[in-house]
Amino acid sequence: MPTPARVVVMPGTPGPLQVQDVKLPDPGPYQVVVKQYASGICHSQLHQMHGPRSGNPGVLGHESTGVVIAKGKEVTHVKEGDMVFVTWVPRDVANATRQAEASTVTLADGSVAAGQAAFTWADHTIADEQYVVKVPADTTRDVTAIIGCAVMTGSGAVYHTAGVKKGESVAIFGVGGVGLSAIAAAAVVGADPIIAVDLDDAKLDFAKRFGATIGVNAREVDPIAKIRELTASKTDFTIMGTQVAGVDYAFDCIGFKVTMEQILPAVRDGAFGKSHGGTAVLVGVPGTPVELNAMDMLLNEKKYIGSLGGSCVPDRDFPMFLRWYKEGDLDLNALVTARYSIDQINEATDALEHGKISGRAILEF
Repeated sequence: MPTPARVVVMPGTPGPLQVQDVKLPDPGPYQVVVKQYASGICHSQLHQMHGPRSGNPGVLGHESTGVVIAKGKEVTHVKEGDMVFVTWVPRDVANATRQAEASTVTLADGSVAAGQAAFTWADHTIADEQYVVKVPADTTRDVTAIIGCAVMTGSGAVYHTAGVKKGESVAIFGVGGVGLSAIAAAAVVGADPIIAVDLDDAKLDFAKRFGATIGVNAREVDPIAKIRELTASKTDFTIMGTQVAGVDYAFDCIGFKVTMEQILPAVRDGAFGKSHGGTAVLVGVPGTPVELNAMDMLLNEKKYIGSLGGSCVPDRDFPMFLRWYKEGDLDLNALVTARYSIDQINEATDALEHGKISGRAILEF
């Protein structure tokens, strides 16, 4: 039996988001229908909203908490009544026997709106089973919705992509939902120092709640110079005879041209004949090309790498993030700083675009 749903639709031409009533079909063999409790509002959706539109409508959102209300006959890892996360990274690609398929929705006018993977800005959704991850029945219904993207992307970048170890130094550029998740992971693994870089003192103070040990306001000082001052070595020197300085890992959790270019000089120089340089990690979705100092990378043996979805495997990693939350190492209750209804979606995305969300915002259904 089709499932009535209220879904946020992005028109095919520029204009505000719309909330439309639709009917989701019965699930196909590999699909799952989920009644949703909450969904994260991710900054990456703004790229879709403000980028070129194809002329066809789209559906948005890619992280949520909900309960299974129907499943296809080939779906075996969940059943009706199970609590689940919906996410945009396939839950276990290594062991999958088929390619996950993106979701589509037929609108009332007969047009078809497509999502990039799953869509979660809706009170009910239908998704390929690879985007649906079973979680314990007692999982908190609201704030855990952001594990499916913000936490996975930020914490995973530190824990998996970079593999930060105890005592290594990190700098996190941008302390929104993803950046705060990265800071929390850095604290879990025992990084030191954990330097937060942003443009607002209130946000930098807030970052200390998640484990940041130093805040650098890039509006007031040159963040690269400050980071190098804080991390200068007294014993190691570069091939050019200058003092080694910089963090072991710098993470750009924004994707702006300026921050993408700042993380490379912010990481540690190589000590000639003794150690390699540090690693710059791009986490935020880039909106522009960048210019990097290739000579700096060569002479100081630095690395510049990307992190997509925190290099996470949801089936493996979501239980760990839930454990961090339950044990108090990942304060999702503090990280979620704004809540909206589905009818407030344009208000929510406007607040996100204008920097009014200090942590992560969610939709509650």
